[in-house]
Amino acid sequence: MSKYLDLSLKEIHELLKKGEITPTILVNECFEKIENSNLNAFINTYKDYALLEAKKLEEMNVPDDILFGIPIAIKDNIMVKDMKCTCASRMLDNFVSIYDAGCIDYIKDHHMIIVGKTNMDEFAMGSTSETSYYGAPHNPWNYNKTTGGSSGGSAAVVSIGIVPLALGSDTGGSVRQPSSFCGIVGMKPTYGRISRHGLVAYGSSLDQVGVMSRNVYENAILLNAISHLDKRDLTSFDTDIDFTREIDKPLENFKVAIPSFFISDIIDPEVKEKIMNIKKILEDNKIQVDIVDIKYIDKTAILYQIIAMGEASSNLARFDGIKYGYSYPNPASLDDLYKKTRRYGFGEEVKRRIMVGSYLLSGENAKIYYNKALEIRDDLKKNFLDAFKKYDLIIGPTAARCAYDLGMNQNDPLKGFMDDILVMHANMGGFPSLSMPIGLNRENLPIGLQIIGNLYKEDTIYQLASFIEKKVKFDSKKVRNGI
Repeated sequence: MSKYLDLSLKEIHELLKKGEITPTILVNECFEKIENSNLNAFINTYKDYALLEAKKLEEMNVPDDILFGIPIAIKDNIMVKDMKCTCASRMLDNFVSIYDAGCIDYIKDHHMIIVGKTNMDEFAMGSTSETSYYGAPHNPWNYNKTTGGSSGGSAAVVSIGIVPLALGSDTGGSVRQPSSFCGIVGMKPTYGRISRHGLVAYGSSLDQVGVMSRNVYENAILLNAISHLDKRDLTSFDTDIDFTREIDKPLENFKVAIPSFFISDIIDPEVKEKIMNIKKILEDNKIQVDIVDIKYIDKTAILYQIIAMGEASSNLARFDGIKYGYSYPNPASLDDLYKKTRRYGFGEEVKRRIMVGSYLLSGENAKIYYNKALEIRDDLKKNFLDAFKKYDLIIGPTAARCAYDLGMNQNDPLKGFMDDILVMHANMGGFPSLSMPIGLNRENLPIGLQIIGNLYKEDTIYQLASFIEKKVKFDSKKVRNGI
């Protein structure tokens, strides 16, 4: 098996320009790795399509675009025209997209090659990818451990080296938490940075497409490619920033905060130790690091549940068995069609969240719960903005613990929310946030560092992340030998 996909994007690009390799060689290597892996990380793959696209690219002159000809995987809640978009649910098992999502327009403009749609939690509801109708993906670092979720399949395929890049979505940590569990870099950008057009909605005020990669620089390159104004998404914006512009620049007068909640007793001791090691590295390099208190930060999980489940119950009302997707056969009445389509089309976790969300939005409950949660969310965001008046960035663990055994949390839905207890804050305020690997625990499982930036400050996040990456020297290639 060739190993070109283990090279950096720059190295691959140079080989393509010199004609020493072709996009077809990269696609064939990608599918050879897929066929030799047993991670259940893809729901559907598209080898014929990918090879046809590769052949088309070989008729072109290789442009000065580092993403040209690079295979990429897409989370299966992002629309790609003429490909299935199942959201890992029986409800959409045979649904084929009739248009491209906004971010996919730019993936195709850069002549990247989509090889498949990745496994995930059903409708992105979960933090282990175990709610998938197609079964859970497996963590490349340990087959019996969870990948995290909901973008678990995307994290796994980047981690194992099947593709160098993938897209996920992040509503309450669903890019960053699996990135932490699988030892890769995952960025949830500022809300609106990437178009949500064509992203199947879960919690509309929280959802954001995110980028997943092997290293910091390549993450910034992919974010550059797909961050554009899209008039089909009214929350979309364009600030025309090159996210690599601060990488390798000196960290002069940098101030970093660690919320005390992020190093409290809820954090696994090995994870906390690695975070404190990063604190020391920064201080040794004359970067001020302070431990601070941020009001309401410990209430975020409750706020998230109220807001996300309320919005989910509204968004998923469109799945009624009439317009598209699964439809219960031979119903006794229209009411029977609605009830049984949803009973048999949705999985248990999705049904649970819809029912709770519907209760939260019904009658006076909307004022008591949902509207009140929005008020406190506003206060939480203001508290973070106050912190950013004093500090450039906020750091801490991405997850309170490392990847754990598959099946461990399946009978306790509340535990699943706790996996995201450190990453929900960025979604609440719309802040950009990145997870990057900073080491392994005693079980040789990755530990992730989270870096949260002020609105629109992805470039500052990449600046610090690149600095830490060079200091830590995390070897992501260790896991690829197990494919």
